[in-house]
Amino acid sequence: MLTILGFAMIATFLVLIMMKKMSPIAALVLVPALFCVLVGQGAKLGDYVLDGVGNLAPTAAMLMFAIVYFGVMIDVGLFDPIVRGILRFCKADPLRVVVGTALLAAIVSLDGDGSTTFMITVSAMYPLYKRLGMSLVVMTGVAATANGVMNTLPWGGPTARAATALKLDAADIFVPMIPALGVGLLFVFALAYVLGRRERKRIGRLTLDEAPAPRAGTVLVKTGGGSGAEAAAAPAGTGAPGTPDSAGRTAGGGAGTSGDDDGFRGLDPERPTLRPRLYWFNASLTVALLAAMITEVLPIPVLFLLGAALALTVNFPHMADQKARVAAHADNVLNVAGMVFAAAVFTGVLTGTGMVQHMANWLVAAIPDGMGPHMALVTGLLSLPLTYFMSNDGFYFGVLPVLAEAGAAHGVSPLEIARASLAGQALHMSSPLVPAVYVLVGMAKVEFGDHTRFTVKWAALTSLVVLGAGILFGIV
Repeated sequence: MLTILGFAMIATFLVLIMMKKMSPIAALVLVPALFCVLVGQGAKLGDYVLDGVGNLAPTAAMLMFAIVYFGVMIDVGLFDPIVRGILRFCKADPLRVVVGTALLAAIVSLDGDGSTTFMITVSAMYPLYKRLGMSLVVMTGVAATANGVMNTLPWGGPTARAATALKLDAADIFVPMIPALGVGLLFVFALAYVLGRRERKRIGRLTLDEAPAPRAGTVLVKTGGGSGAEAAAAPAGTGAPGTPDSAGRTAGGGAGTSGDDDGFRGLDPERPTLRPRLYWFNASLTVALLAAMITEVLPIPVLFLLGAALALTVNFPHMADQKARVAAHADNVLNVAGMVFAAAVFTGVLTGTGMVQHMANWLVAAIPDGMGPHMALVTGLLSLPLTYFMSNDGFYFGVLPVLAEAGAAHGVSPLEIARASLAGQALHMSSPLVPAVYVLVGMAKVEFGDHTRFTVKWAALTSLVVLGAGILFGIV
């Protein structure tokens, strides 16, 4: 019964948010509360929620201060050279823009933190997508999938969890998987190319006026193809006039005419928050922060707390300016923190009632005996739905040891099981239980349901490509 109710709870949640019948926060809270009552454990709901909140509180704290830190870095102009470099590469060609998104997300993912990757990627690419009238779900889908493949780095989390759960060396798991993960990353770039061609066909080729542009914006000139309206002299704060974004809204005719255009102001080359004289200090601080994260000098939430405090103090020594910067990013902080704590209700009920364990046991028991010698393949296939519907901790510490034992009984090495378990990470990064995905959709102003509908199929295909490459190369 718990197995059925567990799957029913997840299905109900996904249907409600994808059909936009409820907001993600409301669904994350009310759906598990209802199912907790249905399983007869309503009296324990408070305990389950507090346990879930306790487990996710460090993540919420990390996200809150990471948003403040990177928000300040964006304000002071640390990432402006990246934006200019991407603009030069993209040349207002939708195909190049999408490929550039995948490339930027993959590079920034080297720090091992999804939230950081999404904040930097969206901050750099969002203005260009809006200016060209491109679909924002393409940006979120490509960024999430690229980060999912790169998330398998030993310091990214999943590999370390697999190594810990099966008492293996992380390098022994990861290094042989590099060719398969490389194929997965190439597939992401190929996917970005295809999606970029689709966007180019939809809106046509565009060119940016290379002449120095005033604050008001940059001229867009339609040069061929596409069914959209002519994009002549569209301000930098908007998409092409009449071009709908991913949520069906239409871009207006001037910067700052709607809430969706607020992100453009952060890239104003004359904004008063720029601190060019402190550029190398901010760059050094960011590099030191990322290095400290990778080497685990201190817990990540503590590092971002210290980093945010230092960045605010040095760049904005006056208290009024500090308050203004915190207030400027309070919207993102509140949305993301609220989503994380709402997700804590979902995970708390799913784990506390025993639904997760019953679902995992049912799936393992459903594996035919004849599949024993192919447990690595089975593990790879199961990693797709299981890491999507439960946390990495739940999968790697709760399910993976059971799969490894079943494989060992048929002579399958735990190393093969561990490597196969990484295949599902491309899909995992778009799971509603991953806090970082709310940073992505929140900053990109994309509905979570829209992101899910668009991304899941491509992310699942990417995971299958990684698994297939692993089998082809004899790694799995």
